[in-house]
Amino acid sequence: MDRLQFEVPVRIAQGPGLPVEEIYSVEQALDFLQDWPARRQGPVYQKAFNACFGATVDVVKTEDACRAFMVFCRVTGLMASDMMAPRKRGGEARALQA
Repeated sequence: MDRLQFEVPVRIAQGPGLPVEEIYSVEQALDFLQDWPARRQGPVYQKAFNACFGATVDVVKTEDACRAFMVFCRVTGLMASDMMAPRKRGGEARALQA
């Protein structure tokens, strides 16, 4: 598996009735973010962009970049309604112990 590939693709819908698109990697997320209108690039956008760019140069973990991109998608209303956020691995271990 490519180190920049997301564990679970991020599913986005750019508008009602438009097809759902899946973002599979940091590179795809960066491409999407670079096309985002400048007038709509706020702090959440900047965090997602910085995290994805950081992942390409091994400064940020791919999982963290994915999470930042997902937050951006959720805040901007792009997240597909059927998209569920993956749980943290540590949380799964705790749930199994309970």
